[in-house]
Amino acid sequence: MALYAELHRHLGGSVVPRILWRYFQRNDPSRAARFPDYSEFETFYTKPRQSLDEYLELHTLVESVQTLQTLPYFIFRLIRGAYIFENLAYLELRYTPYLRTDPHLSEASRIEQMADVVKTVGLACQVPEYPIVTSQILCMHTRLPYAVNRAIVDLAAHFPQFVCGIDLAGGDSVYGDRLGEFIQLYAYARDRGLKTTGHLYETANGCYPQLLPYLQRIGHGIQIPLRYPELLPEVAAAGQCLEVCPTTYFQTGTLERYDQLRLVFSRCFEAGVDVAICTDNAGLHNVRLPFEYENLLTHDILNFKELQACQEAAFRHAFAWPHDHPPALLLSHLLQNTLGVLGSSVLECGAEKP
Repeated sequence: MALYAELHRHLGGSVVPRILWRYFQRNDPSRAARFPDYSEFETFYTKPRQSLDEYLELHTLVESVQTLQTLPYFIFRLIRGAYIFENLAYLELRYTPYLRTDPHLSEASRIEQMADVVKTVGLACQVPEYPIVTSQILCMHTRLPYAVNRAIVDLAAHFPQFVCGIDLAGGDSVYGDRLGEFIQLYAYARDRGLKTTGHLYETANGCYPQLLPYLQRIGHGIQIPLRYPELLPEVAAAGQCLEVCPTTYFQTGTLERYDQLRLVFSRCFEAGVDVAICTDNAGLHNVRLPFEYENLLTHDILNFKELQACQEAAFRHAFAWPHDHPPALLLSHLLQNTLGVLGSSVLECGAEKP
């Protein structure tokens, strides 16, 4: 069985439409009345949007129901699906903890409650019957003030058993006015020993080279090979990896055709830049990781050797994968050892014959 690593999946976008619709039917009469028919809801939930900003509005629909009380419900179903349908061995789950706190509390109380959110998510991810190595990436957010974002960085440093890194989310078109602030926060995170990624160079509005030196991975980053290929040697020298999420770019109107992705991958391969293929929001797309792989193959964007290189890169750049090798190599060694023992047993049995 192939085993995969998912480096870029949002908690808010991870809930597949069937699970969310059933939750509304059982717990939220007002939303259930709006979407009495599942097929109608699925069409609304997964249809392409006109822009990234419009697309991100869907996150608020899920965030509003992901509370301390309901997070275990959603996460159990996420882990179960990731294990059974996606063959994930490793999952980094990213979200903004402040947006899962009680909105009726004061800012100070919500900051304090964020620790409960992180612990709830961390414990809910530990499902013995579906063993996946999981860790959290906490997202600072463009809609949140500096004090809250700094508290998110401190929270990540406080819970290394649950959290492996920091991200910046909320739409890249508004980075410019607060760029100095975000640079300061990333520098602070690096000083605290945190690993870093960030939504950058996803769209033409999110191209800020000033942030690149502070990132160990680049969330999306497709505009670098598409518009700024001169930056690729710098990215390769820094050992940074692009987290490419193919379906997202068609859902947000960032790309129009699959063949545009061919240039993204080919230029990265030529420059020696690693690429990890991710889903971003598998629930909003209704496209799980193996189907991202299949789509890239069937559209002739990658061949099998290139796909395997991306799968291996995902484990190599995973912030919390606890082994030196991906699981396929570990299983190969285990199989070889098993065959070696069986072979020795056969030889011994043969030697015992008169």
